[in-house]
Amino acid sequence: MKLTYPHMGSLYIVIRALLTNLGLELILPPPTTRRTVELGVRHSPEFACFPFKLNVGNYLEAKELGADTILMAGGVGPCRFGYYAQVQRQILDDLGVEMQMVVLEPPDVSFNEVKDKIRCLIGDLSWWQAVKAARFAWCKARAVDAVEEKILRLRPRVKEQHKLERSFRQALQEIDAALDRGTVQRVTSGFLKRMDMMPRHKAEPLRVGLVGEIFTILEPFANYDMERRLGFLGVEVTRSIWLSAWINEHLLGGLLRVRHECLNDQRLAAPYLNSFVGGHGKETVGCTVGFAQRNYDGVIQLAPLTCMPEIVANSVFPAVSRDYRIPLLTFYLDELSGEAGIQTRLEAFIDLIAACSRNRKDVL
Repeated sequence: MKLTYPHMGSLYIVIRALLTNLGLELILPPPTTRRTVELGVRHSPEFACFPFKLNVGNYLEAKELGADTILMAGGVGPCRFGYYAQVQRQILDDLGVEMQMVVLEPPDVSFNEVKDKIRCLIGDLSWWQAVKAARFAWCKARAVDAVEEKILRLRPRVKEQHKLERSFRQALQEIDAALDRGTVQRVTSGFLKRMDMMPRHKAEPLRVGLVGEIFTILEPFANYDMERRLGFLGVEVTRSIWLSAWINEHLLGGLLRVRHECLNDQRLAAPYLNSFVGGHGKETVGCTVGFAQRNYDGVIQLAPLTCMPEIVANSVFPAVSRDYRIPLLTFYLDELSGEAGIQTRLEAFIDLIAACSRNRKDVL
């Protein structure tokens, strides 16, 4: 069995740690490129969302490297993510691509089914060995979040941004290569300390909350490197979704305690959105309200084109913006999105929120 799985931001670091410590052979897809997009678009339904197409491209490129089994998460509710695996399996069958697909559904759907699939993967390994591998992977997930949270805060503040980017990439590589939890913790704490010593600008940057669909937020290729663009434009970004929080919620059933600024904001979606609409639609609304209550300067929503939960969330944005007097901007992204247009809209939005911020200060 030669396992592969689709890219989603830094998830590859976490899954690689889990699978290799379970003694499984892993073939990681190459980094997502335009070729990945072309393969996915060519073989996917026209109106499938961007993450779906990128997944298909990842599978086909991993197959070229010798992968024969795909590890994929499942889902429930109105979001089409719950049907990804079934449709993608049919596409691969139609192409004559022989790959087995192991789908891990959320534990609250069928815990016994999840347990059986894990047993199928780990073979004769004991459950204690599986738990040890999961703990190590979790340690890396928390480290990745800590490093990424730090760089989002520092990008608009430090004077040597390119040095910061090099240090960030090196830290991720060292976390990926670490063979034990002690090394992971040393790499993470060392990075955080070094970054705190970098020269900074005196002025405080504008603050923008990033909400939307999880894949589009976490995968830089899918969002056209939105976080980096904003940081280089002098804006501090705070995500509504983090990798460890998603793993805890989707794969561990909320078993562990994870602390992030937006974790409890879903309850703020009412009265704007009271129903579960699939995906992260309700979280998008609740976190937008949370950012407004914490006096952020603006909120940007990222979503794949045709994403139903995010379209529903977007429909209540005018009311949220009116009630809290906070500027909101939405990007619906797919393979045809243009970088120049994205950059222009971002610059115009930053000018807008800067003007709004000055007006608020003048009133006070």
